[in-house]
Amino acid sequence: MVNYAVEFIKEKIGNFKPEIGIILGSGLGELADEYCKIAIPYSEIPGFEASTVSGHKSRLVFAEISGKKIVMMQGRFHFYEGHPIQKVVFPVKVMKLLGVKTLIVTNAAGGVNPKFKPADLMIITDHINHMGVNPLIGPNDDNMGERFPDMSNIYTKEYVDLAKKISKNIGIDLQEGVYMAFTGPSYETPAEVRMARTLGADAVGMSTVPEAVVASWAKMKVIGLSCICNSAAGVSTVGLSHADVIKAANDAKDKFKKLVKEIIKEI
Repeated sequence: MVNYAVEFIKEKIGNFKPEIGIILGSGLGELADEYCKIAIPYSEIPGFEASTVSGHKSRLVFAEISGKKIVMMQGRFHFYEGHPIQKVVFPVKVMKLLGVKTLIVTNAAGGVNPKFKPADLMIITDHINHMGVNPLIGPNDDNMGERFPDMSNIYTKEYVDLAKKISKNIGIDLQEGVYMAFTGPSYETPAEVRMARTLGADAVGMSTVPEAVVASWAKMKVIGLSCICNSAAGVSTVGLSHADVIKAANDAKDKFKKLVKEIIKEI
């Protein structure tokens, strides 16, 4: 099915060969709108599904930014939507076969680190998979990656350092830390957030880890960026809602776009 999707997409984009892939999280899809050259609805692509989450447009967008050819997922597939984990990571495998060498994966996250505040950006330095599933379970595609891949540098350190340098140069206060993935769709309980903090997490969310694992397995360089959209349960006494997540993402979108564009320019 991956090959069918790749061939279908190639017919639509001609000689456009993306080198960078971006997965845009909740409320962060404006970057795709701004630079879109070609857009393909997920509903037309073999093996893709429409996202059911508010703030996700469900289309694959091809664009050029700073002279780099980009493919962007304007909306992702989530495990909590009922998709099998292989469906969640299917687009990453498609990107790999389209020629993508670097994946920028973004998300809206809850801040576990008490120093974080809504609308902060965080560069992911590592992750904890608390989803209870690994996307590499099952037969291994030896043409794409090895059976037992090393995950010690899943978020490419040179790009973490680059993002920190760029953010300093352009005046953006960039946090850094560990992202912990839960299945969702319910937000974490205060006890779960205390557990996450005890285990070393700085932010929690419901995505990113499966895509990052597959990208690293497929020998793609990975950059992870979280928009801290709320303080997680127990960190703040205020209740949590998806509307607040979207609002915080909107508040952060200008600096998010600025940072991503500068990162693209430098990689």
